[in-house]
Amino acid sequence: MEIINIVINSVKNISISAVLDILAVSYIFYKCYSLIRETRAEQLLKGIIFIIIFIPISKLLHLETLYWILSNTITIGVLSFIIIFQPEIRRALEHIGRSAFNDKHILEDEKTTEAVIGQIIEAIMNLSKDKTGALIVIERLTGLGETINTGIKMDAIVSSALLENIFVVNTPLHDGATIIRNDRIISAGCFLPLTSNNSLNKSIGTRHRAAIGLSENSDAIVIIVSEETGTISLAFNGKLTRNYDRDRLKLVLTKIIEKNVVKKLNFREKVAAWMKKTENNN
Repeated sequence: MEIINIVINSVKNISISAVLDILAVSYIFYKCYSLIRETRAEQLLKGIIFIIIFIPISKLLHLETLYWILSNTITIGVLSFIIIFQPEIRRALEHIGRSAFNDKHILEDEKTTEAVIGQIIEAIMNLSKDKTGALIVIERLTGLGETINTGIKMDAIVSSALLENIFVVNTPLHDGATIIRNDRIISAGCFLPLTSNNSLNKSIGTRHRAAIGLSENSDAIVIIVSEETGTISLAFNGKLTRNYDRDRLKLVLTKIIEKNVVKKLNFREKVAAWMKKTENNN
């Protein structure tokens, strides 16, 4: 009974700010783990936790040598973590930096979105049917300026005919990636960074590895058409999914892209409502 009273009194003494503090820290830890899950950083994190647990144990048991080694390992490990896992850290910071205010790479409305997706899918289906290799990048919130500068700038309206023409075999732009921003083809023949993930199947070719590499470092959607089989694949958030048909590809693209369009429209509606309310009050 006494224990129950202690627990009840402790709960009563917890302030709202303390609860908010705990929730905020918990959310940050959850998001950080979500970003490094199934990456090399996850394994390193497990090792760090193991060392942190054993540092007080080694001191308690008077294992002086082990305590010295573990303590110094943690000190060096922080610097090593930053150096070795720079790509993961960069990805995490970019993820944090994305917000409702960063909408310069989002399509203006659902009608435009539907038209662009339709043109892209039509081109992908025709390229797949002819077994013509292709690599199409759809830019979202993360700017791809560095990648765009590696190719030939175009700034043309998205159309299936133009996309198919870009990837004609033995043409200068065939082997590179084409980048789409909003409803325009910004650049073609671009070089993408290869993924450093060594656990991928050895049968995955350079085109697919480049798609995964870009999706690891940005929130872009990358569509790949295999030159050997005509298989359609999609890379997003560092993951590669394969064997898309027309309906499945349309469903996935619509779900990912229109999600941002809705967010943008909702934000604009809130601002407009707030401005209208302010005018009425004045």
